[in-house]
Amino acid sequence: MPPAPNHDIPRILLVDDDQELCELLSEYLTPLGYEVDAAHTGPDGVEKALSAEWHAIILDVMMPKMDGFEVLKAIRKTSQVPVLMLTSRGDEMDRIVGLEVGADDYLPKTFSMRELLARLRAVTRRATRLQAAPADEGEPEIRVGELRISPSTRSAVLGDQPLLLTPVEFDLLAALGRAKGRVKTRERLLDEIRDREYEVFDRSIDIHISSLRRKLNDDAKAPRFIRTFRSAGYMLIDPDAKA
Repeated sequence: MPPAPNHDIPRILLVDDDQELCELLSEYLTPLGYEVDAAHTGPDGVEKALSAEWHAIILDVMMPKMDGFEVLKAIRKTSQVPVLMLTSRGDEMDRIVGLEVGADDYLPKTFSMRELLARLRAVTRRATRLQAAPADEGEPEIRVGELRISPSTRSAVLGDQPLLLTPVEFDLLAALGRAKGRVKTRERLLDEIRDREYEVFDRSIDIHISSLRRKLNDDAKAPRFIRTFRSAGYMLIDPDAKA
């Protein structure tokens, strides 16, 4: 069992085969109060990611043998640690795939250190807040059919099956649950879940909703839970509402 991390010191794992970039990032982040470790292959990245606790992982997409998408899939089987993905290509499809797999954000490798720091501070602030925050017993469990959402424990259960959600996915589901039976615009959802100091990708909400649907075994064409209102937004269906 790894020792519990000092939550006053944000711990960052870099997973990138570019050792020079890892050294530059470490030299930049360490004086700013971050504890930084690195792995230079996909398998080593998975092992390190799952063998200790991290406030965030910075993960490169383009690595030999095991790329960043495969690494992220392996991490997401058991961990909700915030992941910031890097790509040298910057293609929209890479961003979409990364967000669908469970990335919290995405940066092309043309990023400035200032931009990286802003995004990293946002995801580590989220992680630190969730670890330190006491349970809010004042907010009741949200029930939508066989779906139960517990804001106090930041957990969701479908039937008797716990759902493994990323922090962003949970925040989206909880926001929809609090407004069940009412349409939430993409802009409103973004305002409610954003703990960030930067622009998110235009399609990020839609991609996270798509991921939520998969985990809920929901069908966009015949939804049991999340209904799309074209050009308007999304609604968590209230099964007790009158037709």
